[in-house]
Amino acid sequence: MEQPSRAVPGQPDAAPDGPVEHPAARPSGPGTPDPPGTTGAAGAPDAPDASEGPGTPVAGPVAGPAAEVPAAPAGRTWSAPALAVLCLVAVLLPTAAAWHLAAVFLHVAPSNSVSQRYQKDVDAWVYPEFEQNWKLFAPNPLQQNIAVEARVKTLGPDGSHHTGDWIGLTAQDAAAIRHNPAPGHVEQNLLRRAWDVYSDSHDDKGASTQGPRGDLLQEYLKRVVLQRVGRERHGEQVIEVQVRSATSNVAPPPWSAEKWSTAPSYREAPWWPVTDEDYTGL
Repeated sequence: MEQPSRAVPGQPDAAPDGPVEHPAARPSGPGTPDPPGTTGAAGAPDAPDASEGPGTPVAGPVAGPAAEVPAAPAGRTWSAPALAVLCLVAVLLPTAAAWHLAAVFLHVAPSNSVSQRYQKDVDAWVYPEFEQNWKLFAPNPLQQNIAVEARVKTLGPDGSHHTGDWIGLTAQDAAAIRHNPAPGHVEQNLLRRAWDVYSDSHDDKGASTQGPRGDLLQEYLKRVVLQRVGRERHGEQVIEVQVRSATSNVAPPPWSAEKWSTAPSYREAPWWPVTDEDYTGL
């Protein structure tokens, strides 16, 4: 009969039944795997087996190269041509603004030694786009509409002369300006100023009051009119032209007690002969 074993103090328990492997008997050497849970020298985990192929997951952290951090984008820089353009603009804009203000100031300021010395340069810059006047702020602003009209004589095929009807040149300019957010200087001022300088330099009979300058202003008005009329009218050659102004008072507002006539009054210039030279440069 088998007796149960008893533990003796200070003695190890009896070995279990079966063969017991002594640690010294376990083979060792390169390539011999350690039992699971064991560590190599210095307590580091064993390296993965060389027989494991690529892509085989390895338990635990694996040392490798540090992750690359993308570099921050470099700051934007201007090219040399762009910097040159910016510097040029920074110099030209203040210079142009200063010159414009100085020219306008000399134009409206009382006559002095500086404005007299540079009168031609100032006028060349101010006229016609930057002209300054005080008509809007006058005690009695203009209350008249002045329309410029023209008619021509033409030469028929049989040698007869025909006088055409009056052509409303100012009405044509007004039609070109109306509903146009940016009308040109030609439609706004060319014809009007040409008549103004003519009427100021000639009497009611058409004689020049300013000598040769008046004759030059007459030729200027004639060419401006012929530019609008053309070389032919209704298929016949233009041989003479006549210009007139129709001045009418602006009607008073409905709430005003003032009353005056709005019927136009006319001032006619003489008939002027037309030659091919009058169309030179038109």
